[in-house]
Amino acid sequence: MEKKYISHNSLMNWLTKLNDEGSQIYAPVAKGDKTDYKQITSVEEISMDHIQTTQSAKAVAFPRTEKLFSYKKENGDVTLQNFETTSIPETVVFGIHPCDAAGFKPLSGIFNWDTPDLPFNERMKRTTLIAVSCTQCDEFCFCTSVNGSPGNTAGSDILLTPVKDGYLAEIITEKGENLADKHSTFFEADPNINKEEYLAKVPVQFSLEELNKKISNMFESPVWKQQSERCLGCGACAYVCPTCACFDIQEDAHGSSGNRLRCWDACGFSLFTMHTSGHNPREVQSQRWRQRLLHKFSYMPERISVRGCTGCGRCSRACPVDMNIAEHLTEIASL
Repeated sequence: MEKKYISHNSLMNWLTKLNDEGSQIYAPVAKGDKTDYKQITSVEEISMDHIQTTQSAKAVAFPRTEKLFSYKKENGDVTLQNFETTSIPETVVFGIHPCDAAGFKPLSGIFNWDTPDLPFNERMKRTTLIAVSCTQCDEFCFCTSVNGSPGNTAGSDILLTPVKDGYLAEIITEKGENLADKHSTFFEADPNINKEEYLAKVPVQFSLEELNKKISNMFESPVWKQQSERCLGCGACAYVCPTCACFDIQEDAHGSSGNRLRCWDACGFSLFTMHTSGHNPREVQSQRWRQRLLHKFSYMPERISVRGCTGCGRCSRACPVDMNIAEHLTEIASL
């Protein structure tokens, strides 16, 4: 891994250059009291004062709604037009934190578990992640409890750590190296800085080893009912999560033609597992809460060797009834 230095002014000029060359740039943009990733046309729109954006950046590769294919019925024949990959632009996601960058690995595991998913993989091929280390945190952050850190390089193509008057740039992947080499004039030599001095101090809240030992054997535990008694089943936790990938398939039909759409969904919704027969294998909220935690901390590690949680804390910040996932995981680890 190569290290360089880039000043703040050079960073802004570099992003402007990338935008001018045709890459679409997504970056944190503040609106009111919320900050979210938006496609920008000017670096003046970027805001880096937040601790965490409301939404994760997963929509860059897994849009809320996307067309998988179109169809047209005519004279007894059906014509299909598959997902068009050539329309996907080169994309740079700037300013994501390490917990968000790490979230793309679980997503990739889900979308490549069986048949590789063409839309997701093609979007990821054209996406470069320029992350920024965390220099501040709040009580909801728990990345250090799930093997992450405020300066974790996993998932990023380039990781920038704010240091004096600029950034330590860690060039992590070949994609990041190509992008940095193409615009090498913006970078300077390795400043030889210990980045740990500049990172937020996120306390470890629970033992991941203890959690792993216990949670896989807790399917029948009464803890799910106790923890989920406040849950409204609103799905906010899933929609803001960088790793949740539940989706539904919908028909957008117009007479003899239409589109097959993939839309975000949530396992916390009461209708998510409703069968056509009327049977629902997860008929109460405690079963849906159990599914959420077991999927992230038991099923995903067993099946695709990655956890479905990066400790970003968004689900706890977004919960309208103050359910705190770190507190619930701490309780399970200590049982």
